Amino acid sequence: MQKLRRNRCRFYILFVILVFLPACTTGRKDSHLTEKQTICQNSSPAKTVPSTTNTDPNKADVLDSLWKDVWTLPDTIIEESKEIIAAGNNLTYLLMAGGASIAMHNTKADHEIADNFDLNRALGKEVDEIVSNVGGPGVHFAATGLWYAISVDRGDELNKQRSWTMMKALSVTGAATMALKLIVNNHTPNDKWLAWPSGHTASSFTVASVLDELYGPEVGFPAYLAAGFVGYRMMDSGDHWASDVVFGAVLGWIVGHHIGAEQKALELAGFEVNPYTTFTPTGPAMGLSLVKRF
Repeated sequence: MQKLRRNRCRFYILFVILVFLPACTTGRKDSHLTEKQTICQNSSPAKTVPSTTNTDPNKADVLDSLWKDVWTLPDTIIEESKEIIAAGNNLTYLLMAGGASIAMHNTKADHEIADNFDLNRALGKEVDEIVSNVGGPGVHFAATGLWYAISVDRGDELNKQRSWTMMKALSVTGAATMALKLIVNNHTPNDKWLAWPSGHTASSFTVASVLDELYGPEVGFPAYLAAGFVGYRMMDSGDHWASDVVFGAVLGWIVGHHIGAEQKALELAGFEVNPYTTFTPTGPAMGLSLVKRF
């Protein structure tokens, strides 16, 4: 048991490093391209502008920033949910996924798939437990909170915004998932309650979709593979019907892409537009940096 706990702890740390912290590194790499930046700043032009990561806020600044953002989260969830439903074909896709889930559950499909997984378990107990924990919303929120705290502490405005985008997406997905679970309240193959939709799958696909929007397929594709493996585990363990996983994946994909797209880097004349805050000898300053890699 102690060995399992040590391995699980190591896996959590590795997960955070491989999936979330590269995002922080990417933002910092862009912010250090000072030799190829054009900086627009509201402070005196005679003063030298330090790098965007030179700020040194204390822990109180981190908590204050987090509190201000968290205070707006309930309203943000409502507004983002309305926008997602109204945008494009999102509602159509969700209704189609819901209809497919109903058809799968009310026919033999769900039960046949569940029986097949029950007879052919592929994952061992240790792997099953690790994937269940790492693929859960709790770890996703914790890792995103760590990303946010690091960004605020470093004065990295770009990654602060990106981490907050992830937090918003996870919150919308979590709220929608819990509401649907309470409304439907059906049981899983192993007789647990609140089956539909799969919260693990929805949250994992939300993370993958946001990362895909922010960093492209180089990060998004591996994240989708990981999310798909989480969905597979939910069925392999008997914790969810296939219909739970199908709808959870569609829900997470739609929410993640919609909210992630809002934070995509703006471009002006081929330059990436990044907001920043910094401190000058005369006081705090805010502005935009135009970045282009050659």
